[in-house]
Amino acid sequence: MKTFWGVFGALLVALLFAAPAGAQEAAGDYRVGAKDLLEIRVLEIPELNLDRRVSDSGTIDLPLLGDFSVVGLTASELRDRLKEMLTAKYVNRANVSVVIKEFANKPVSILGAVNKPGSLNISGRWTILQAISAAGGLTDAAGKKIYVLRRAENGLADTLEITTDDLFKSSSSVWNIPIIPGDIVNVAPRSTIRIFCLGEVRTPGALEFDADDRISLLSAIAKAGGLTDRASRTIRIKRRRPTGKDEQLTLNFRRIVSGKDPDPVLKSDDVIIVKESFF
Repeated sequence: MKTFWGVFGALLVALLFAAPAGAQEAAGDYRVGAKDLLEIRVLEIPELNLDRRVSDSGTIDLPLLGDFSVVGLTASELRDRLKEMLTAKYVNRANVSVVIKEFANKPVSILGAVNKPGSLNISGRWTILQAISAAGGLTDAAGKKIYVLRRAENGLADTLEITTDDLFKSSSSVWNIPIIPGDIVNVAPRSTIRIFCLGEVRTPGALEFDADDRISLLSAIAKAGGLTDRASRTIRIKRRRPTGKDEQLTLNFRRIVSGKDPDPVLKSDDVIIVKESFF
C-alpha cells in the first residue's frame, strides 16, 4: 500500500485517481455486476433506447433480443456484443452506446465522521466532495484527515491522504478527486494526544493536543505557560520506545529558540522535564 501526501503527491495521485469516475468510462475496466443500472441507446432502433437494471442473476431483458447475460462485461464489451446481435438479425449497421448509470454492484463506502455513513450507489461523475455531501457532510467530530482507499482488479491498493483544509478551504481543486465504484472514503474522527510538561514551567501537568497537529517542543512549552525564571536552559524529553525501553533526549532551549537547533516534534506521552537552574 502506498500513501501520498503533499503538493507533489496531490498531483501524482490525481493522475492515478483520475480515471474518469462517471458513467460510461467510469473506472475504465469496470465490469458490470448485479443491480447495476445500464443506459442503452441504439440509433437505428428506437425501441432499444432504454435503461435496464441488471438482475440478481446477472442478466437484462431487451426488446428483440430477449434475456441475456451481461455480468462480467465492460461497457465497451457489452456495446460490441449488442452490435453483433443486432447486425446478425435486424440491421446492417448498429450505432450502439452503453453507459453504466449506477454502480450498485460496487458501491462507494463513506466511513467515519460523517452524518450518514454507509454505502452510496454512485451515478454519473462523482467527486469526493459530492460523496461526502451525499453522506450528510462532516460531523463536529471530524478530524483533519480524509483517506481514500482504492483497490485495483489485481488486488493492489493505493491510499490517498487528504486534509480537510486542502479539500474545503483551498482554492485549488486538485484534491477534489474523482470517486469510482468500490472506493472507500474514511473521514478520520478527531483525536487528542497528551504531552506531559514537568518542572520549571508556569503550568506543569498534562497537555492535550489535536493528534493531527504538528506538536513541537516550543508549542508544548508555550501551552504550559512558558518557562519560569528559575528554569535551566537544558531540557530533557523522555520517550517510551516501541520496545518498551525509555530513551532520553537532552536539548538546549536557548539554541532552539534562536533557531540554531531544530524545534523537535513530540510524540504522544512524551515527558518534558525542565529542571531548576542553579546559576
